[in-house]
Amino acid sequence: MADADLNAPAATRIEDRADTQSPRMIRKLRAWHRRSIVAPVDHAGILSRVQAEASWSARYAFMIAMSAGIAIMGMLLSSPAIVTGAMLISPLMAPIVGLGFALATFDWPEVRKSLIALAVGTLLAIAVTGGLVLMSPLQDMTSEILSRTRPNLFDLLVAVFSALAGGYATIKGRGETIVGVALATSLMPPLAAVGYGLATLNMPVAAGGFALFLTNFIAIALSVALVGRFYGFGSFLSPRQTRRQAVALVLLFVALAVPLGLSLKQIAWEAWATRTIRGHVTREFGDHSRIVALDPDFSGQKLVIRATVLTDRMHGKATDDLERRLTKLLNRPVQLQLSQVLVNQSAAQAELNRPRSSDSARADQLARADMAARLSLVANVPVEAVLVDPVARLATAQVTTARPLVELMQAEQRLTEDSPGWSVRILPIAGPLPDLPVPEAGLTKADDSGLDALVWALSRRGTNSVRLTPRRLSGEPMARAVARGQAVAAALEARGLVVEQAAPVAADAALEREEGLVAARSVRIDALAPAPVPEAEDVAQAKERPVATG
Repeated sequence: MADADLNAPAATRIEDRADTQSPRMIRKLRAWHRRSIVAPVDHAGILSRVQAEASWSARYAFMIAMSAGIAIMGMLLSSPAIVTGAMLISPLMAPIVGLGFALATFDWPEVRKSLIALAVGTLLAIAVTGGLVLMSPLQDMTSEILSRTRPNLFDLLVAVFSALAGGYATIKGRGETIVGVALATSLMPPLAAVGYGLATLNMPVAAGGFALFLTNFIAIALSVALVGRFYGFGSFLSPRQTRRQAVALVLLFVALAVPLGLSLKQIAWEAWATRTIRGHVTREFGDHSRIVALDPDFSGQKLVIRATVLTDRMHGKATDDLERRLTKLLNRPVQLQLSQVLVNQSAAQAELNRPRSSDSARADQLARADMAARLSLVANVPVEAVLVDPVARLATAQVTTARPLVELMQAEQRLTEDSPGWSVRILPIAGPLPDLPVPEAGLTKADDSGLDALVWALSRRGTNSVRLTPRRLSGEPMARAVARGQAVAAALEARGLVVEQAAPVAADAALEREEGLVAARSVRIDALAPAPVPEAEDVAQAKERPVATG
């Protein structure tokens, strides 16, 4: 054997012997890979640099604390810019990249060192964020926090792509800081969500944030290990392992693969379920409709689906039919909160089919931009969230944050008055309707605006039917709670709604203590499927029937 062959690494000599037994094309590919990909890499130098940065240090602890503090402040303020800025100083990339290369080279001491640094940094980030939440006057759940409480396909893809780029940048020595920002984006916000959940005793948020962190961390570590193996990092670069260390490495691979596999299975099912839901809603309403919002919530035992559809005609049984079909198809209880917005699609389509001049098209474009800007300002939503049809003269905006219904109704009315010829629709946020407070002395003229706003919100959801459930205060006679519900029912029926009355339920004791009886003295409103409006005689007979008080 030549001297060059004797001096070659053991892994290379093994590959050379294997090549003699491989097909010609595979041998050529392996030779090209060793010559063009593996040979130019300074394996020892890269490992030395990665291992030096992957350990615990005072600088690492300080930067973790600062990054976690900025991240939770941005999440409490619901500011993506601040959250992203926190990632610029996060050092979470170092121990995870170190773990990935340690797994690629089967180096147990480095695996242990990286895991310790990551574990201590994780606990420190959770402690800092939890402490800041406890001291902060802002503790409301924001969209930035809510979006970091459940793994999904896009979060996982961001983590994997960032890890592949991070492994490449580490090997090539280019752009590690920028890639580190992308990696930290997948890890620090979920840790901040864990701290928020623990501080506010919201265990579902804490558990969801930790599940997202764990999924992203495992995906990143394994992706970096994959890149390392591709560039020739193997066991021949690490010290000889004992049998116990080898067994520990195997168990670690299994421990990382099992939760990632389970998470991938759940993510794949949720992606399939979302496509299935969208397909069935589209088929239910036909081609002359458009789904403008679809938000399935997979977190509970019951699958809650919030959807908003623009349609040319109302589908009275759509909610019941879709719930029944989807429950059977998904093998899980489904609750559909469907909002139907009626639009004159036929006239609009006929107008669209008519040839238009360039001047007319330009006028439509200007009208669309002007209306989108004005509705965006009035509804407080991004311009890209506004749907404008300049032909049908219809503008629609879906509100994504909870706002008072009276405020939204008045904003729509003002813009409609200022836009002759336009139909303006502001759709309240999907989900449960706010409770209707009832004064101790009963409803007065001052409560008309709240009742009108409730009717308006129900019309935007495409229904005229509700169920009323009065809340009974501590020690309050049942008859008084029933009377409160009947007063609200009479006011809503006078406004054209079909009302179903339910027996009173006990008010929230914590709400009574914290905000007083005024806030707890309310009626819960649940939207039902559209119902035919009863005749006046039927309404009178319904009022005479007693309400269950059990």
